[in-house]
Amino acid sequence: MDLAIIDQSKPGVSQYHRDLVKCVLEYAGQYMELPDNTEMSVTFMNNDEIHRYNREYRNIDKPTDVISFAIEDDDDDFPLLPDEEMGEDLAKNIGDILVSVDIIAQQAEYLGHSFERELGFLVVHGFLHLNGYDHMLGDAEEKEMFDLQRNILDSYGLRR
Repeated sequence: MDLAIIDQSKPGVSQYHRDLVKCVLEYAGQYMELPDNTEMSVTFMNNDEIHRYNREYRNIDKPTDVISFAIEDDDDDFPLLPDEEMGEDLAKNIGDILVSVDIIAQQAEYLGHSFERELGFLVVHGFLHLNGYDHMLGDAEEKEMFDLQRNILDSYGLRR
């Protein structure tokens, strides 16, 4: 997986946590059998910045833990459809995940587990949204997404 990690947070995310995100998302990509040339990004930010995105793109005037911006949505009016041979060589960019490091710390403390577990939970959650999963569509979809999320994290070793 081609993963860009961007750190806009203050004072910044440790190399250990950036490496953890890379490993967890590569594992999740393998778990879901995504092509090796799949591309995506994760951006770490503080509450004030993610609040701005949440307000601008979701009309919710408060910070949130994670926001996913999928590149390929089913409701795309003008999908790019390369011919089959060309499509095999092109990397598939699935989108971008924004994560608040402030909320990771708050939620980890509140839930009584590690920063690493919460970080893994949120990036896998965002990753699943980029891959078409949605917990807001109904009980069955919610169960499917959260079961898959738990299975990925547990099998990787980031248990509660």
